[in-house]
Amino acid sequence: MATEQTQKMITVSTKAAEKIKEFMKEEAESPEYLRVYVQGGGCSGLSYGMGFEKTPEEDDIVMEENGVKLLVDSYSVDHLQGANVDYIESLMGSGFKINNPNVTKSCSCGHSFSTE
Repeated sequence: MATEQTQKMITVSTKAAEKIKEFMKEEAESPEYLRVYVQGGGCSGLSYGMGFEKTPEEDDIVMEENGVKLLVDSYSVDHLQGANVDYIESLMGSGFKINNPNVTKSCSCGHSFSTE
C-alpha cells in the first residue's frame, strides 16, 4: 500500500495547484491524484512526466501540497527530492515547469536532464 510522506519531497506552487485542479475537473474519469515521475529518455538521460491517476500503486509515496494529492513512485523519489512544480505563463507559451535542485546537466531543449 502507498505510504504517506511527511516531509515535503515536492512542492507545488499556488498557480500550478490551481491549474492542476482545473485540468482534473475537465477529466471524464475524475482523477484524485497527480503523478509526477522521472523516466529514462531524452538526450541527457532522464525526462519528467506527469499524469492523472485514480488510485496509488503499491510503491507510491502519497503527499498533498496546496490541495493537490501527489503520487511519486519509488524510482523517481531520489531524482525529485526538493523539486518544485510551477506553472509558467509567458509570451513564449504556458505550461508546467519542474524546478529540480538535483539536476547536474540538462540538454538545450530543456526537456531532459541527468542527476549524479
